[in-house]
Amino acid sequence: MKNNFRGSIILLLTAMIWGFAFVAQSEGMEKIGPFTFQASRMLLAALVLLPVSLVSYNVRKKKDESERFLDKKTLFAGMICGVFLFAAAALQQIGILYTSVGHAGFLTALYILIVPLLGLFAGKKVGGRLWFCIALALVGLYLLCMTGEGFSMSVGDILVTLCALVFSFHILAVDKFAKGLDGVRISMIQMLTAGLISLACTFIFEEPSVSAILSSWLPIGYAGVLSCGVAYTMQIIGQKYASPTVASIIMSLESVFAILGGAIILSQIPSAYEAVGCLLMFTATIVSQLPEKTKKQ
Repeated sequence: MKNNFRGSIILLLTAMIWGFAFVAQSEGMEKIGPFTFQASRMLLAALVLLPVSLVSYNVRKKKDESERFLDKKTLFAGMICGVFLFAAAALQQIGILYTSVGHAGFLTALYILIVPLLGLFAGKKVGGRLWFCIALALVGLYLLCMTGEGFSMSVGDILVTLCALVFSFHILAVDKFAKGLDGVRISMIQMLTAGLISLACTFIFEEPSVSAILSSWLPIGYAGVLSCGVAYTMQIIGQKYASPTVASIIMSLESVFAILGGAIILSQIPSAYEAVGCLLMFTATIVSQLPEKTKKQ
């Protein structure tokens, strides 16, 4: 019981760090472009994860002498996941330019509903409760995008919704290619891959400035070190003491912290429609993650 509580607290702090990272992403683009911010963030995260990866490697090396730091499977898994991570993060980063961090946080959380739907193509059945959650989330999305003139999805909302779709493919890629491999090393490789692609896009589409990057050190540092580096490590530790269902429910709270961060730091106060929409989407997210009861139970 004590370990379960400890794991829950660690995962709650992880969700908080990720939620407030949406604020950092928004603030970071005040002086630099989205690709510049993303490249800086991802490469910094890869640098932070390098020593963690070495520690993880040494632990596994003691158990298995044949363990290699970078084998072909780990490299392939990390690079594939990195490509999906780049695409998803880029859509999210650009989308935040045109929508609030609260919208971005909740729309990104749609991946929790999208993943089971994609499972249909793999022959996995979707129960009636999940269909109910999808319908509930769509109603929440409608309210979230309500304006004084009716329903309207901004360019940012559309981009972040696409981001949720690509994040779903990223989750499936991790599930398919990363089984049995060291998650920390895969994370480092995927951050490096996503960071290098972002760096290439920076020089193609933007005009990066070292002084502008240095002036944005705080949001870059938060998003890179805390969100990608520390929070990822905390997630690994926390999930050792919590079931996958409980872990996913707690970590989905990042969407709540995103809207809280937007309200407290950026004064992006949600309207009544947006608040109800967030509540419905959050309810759908939580209910979709609850375990199904079997006949035996």
